Amino acid sequence: MEVEVEKVTAEAENGFFTLLPRHIDFVAALTPGIFSYATISGEERFLALDQGVLVKQGDQIYVSASRAVPGDDLEHLQDIVENELKVLDESEKKARSVMSRLEVDTLRRFTRLGGER
Repeated sequence: MEVEVEKVTAEAENGFFTLLPRHIDFVAALTPGIFSYATISGEERFLALDQGVLVKQGDQIYVSASRAVPGDDLEHLQDIVENELKVLDESEKKARSVMSRLEVDTLRRFTRLGGER
């Protein structure tokens, strides 16, 4: 899905963050939570997002997650996050953590390579 946005708000391991126009290039490992974005027309949209990666490079923002559930009811989306996306056994938590660090490191390296052209 491709959408023009004015603002993106997501959650990483160290808390929530917001990206606005002209934000510096940025890479973050996303944790299960509520992801929101405001379209150019001012409409705010929400997703219950599973663990993933966000990359902001230039005027583009890319988000990859294994699961995203759109919706307007924030309470329902928060229930999905708490009861479906955050329920993991310990081995899955460790595996996801390792994979997230590897993905972020790889994306950071690609971002640096792109800036060296």
